[in-house]
Amino acid sequence: MKKLTMIVCTVVSFLLTGCTGTTGNIFSGIDGASTIGNILTSVLGINQVTQESLIGTWKYYQPGCGFASDNLLAKAGGEVAAAKIKSELASTYQTMGIKSSNTYFTFNQDNSFSGKMMGTPLSGSYVYDPSTGQITLKTVLASINGFINTSGSGISLLFESKKLLTILQLVGSASGNATLGTISELSKNYDGVRLGFDLAR
Repeated sequence: MKKLTMIVCTVVSFLLTGCTGTTGNIFSGIDGASTIGNILTSVLGINQVTQESLIGTWKYYQPGCGFASDNLLAKAGGEVAAAKIKSELASTYQTMGIKSSNTYFTFNQDNSFSGKMMGTPLSGSYVYDPSTGQITLKTVLASINGFINTSGSGISLLFESKKLLTILQLVGSASGNATLGTISELSKNYDGVRLGFDLAR
């Protein structure tokens, strides 16, 4: 474990201070301390959310991002790049009117859930597998597959980018032009990206 931590710290140090080349330092402007914390949390496998800790009401506070890759270096690079992705998503979400008062989820002990996404009420049942982080939200109209992960202040509810596009188009008034174009572009630029919402109690 100590050896793994040292390897990760070395990689992160390189990424934050010496990752330059023809494209320059792509990680400039990122908070190094918080980024390293996120990387270590992910790499060391302590990012799983238990069924019990999922119970409660979670409100949106910023865009969420994660990567599907199991490769150590991909995770490290992915978590650093996530800060850039969140920054790009923030303006898109703001334009769409996503905020804590209209986007939140309540998960109950009996596997029912309720809440709102962009002001549109959602309710139904959910199935959650803590070992993989996969969650399925079952409503009258559809079943939505996503992922639960830890975030700095709570949890992240993440989706494959195409799935998120579909969800936002269904629950909001957004059409697939400039507003949602950012999400589509991010999915092309970052392999295995998961996008969604960082939620806090």
